[in-house]
Amino acid sequence: MSSTISNPLALPPRDNARPVDVVVIKPQRGMGALDPIELWRRRDLAWVLAMRDLRVRYKQTFLGIAWAVIQPLATMVVLHIFFGRVLGMADKVGGVPYPVFLYAGLLPWTLFANAVTASSNSLVGNAHIMSKVYFPRLLLPLSATLVPVIDYALAFGVLIGLMAWFGVPVTTGVVLIPLLILSTMLAVLGVGVLLASLTVCYRDFRYVVPFMLQLWFFMTPVIYDLEFVPQRYRWLMDLNPMAGTIDAFRGVILSQPINYASWAVSTTVAALTLVVGLVWFAKLERRFADVV
Repeated sequence: MSSTISNPLALPPRDNARPVDVVVIKPQRGMGALDPIELWRRRDLAWVLAMRDLRVRYKQTFLGIAWAVIQPLATMVVLHIFFGRVLGMADKVGGVPYPVFLYAGLLPWTLFANAVTASSNSLVGNAHIMSKVYFPRLLLPLSATLVPVIDYALAFGVLIGLMAWFGVPVTTGVVLIPLLILSTMLAVLGVGVLLASLTVCYRDFRYVVPFMLQLWFFMTPVIYDLEFVPQRYRWLMDLNPMAGTIDAFRGVILSQPINYASWAVSTTVAALTLVVGLVWFAKLERRFADVV
């Protein structure tokens, strides 16, 4: 006598069952790790990460997102008192309202400095995600630049108010502002991606970046005009990826002649920096999850 025990929960095999799609993730070599198609497919993740950073940044703050306006405005007031009044810099800019002169330089510089700082810390700050979930690592420094861009858009409204207060007219030159923002973002991404990859391998850069940006500020024509630099040293200033861009942005705002040559050189240096940053990022990306 024999008996057969069957599992009532077992399902009979299906001849027409659809095959299961299997995705195999393999490490890519070289520049293949920076697949633009894959980055575009994951663009929603970049936006989610940016919104998370935005909420964390202003969570449980009294003034909230108003800090995006207060930071450049307060910096402008302090610099105006010290450099404009005490050192007499306001009398050396050709009769231009010095607060508008300062703010027009601080606005793109603040975008650059904040975005570079956020990008450089983006990989180390998201180490818990990198070691558990697969996604293009380049999305982290890219998404970190979105919050400073939002801050820039809000702070730009203060510039419009300053121009109206001091009677600075808006000219047709403002059509160049999108191109100037693009030049700024090239510099941001180039420096930010490069520093992000270096910060993972060498944690010293977490302390180097703030110090570097402080020195960089004084080597950039923010509180002074590019014309103050002697002609024989001008080529060194043009190698600064933000010098020509800030000078051109100020020229647009104040209806002054734009030095297109300096702007072009600075933009070219920014683009080359981005290429170097991407190559270095792709070279080190395979090690990120192990050393982060």
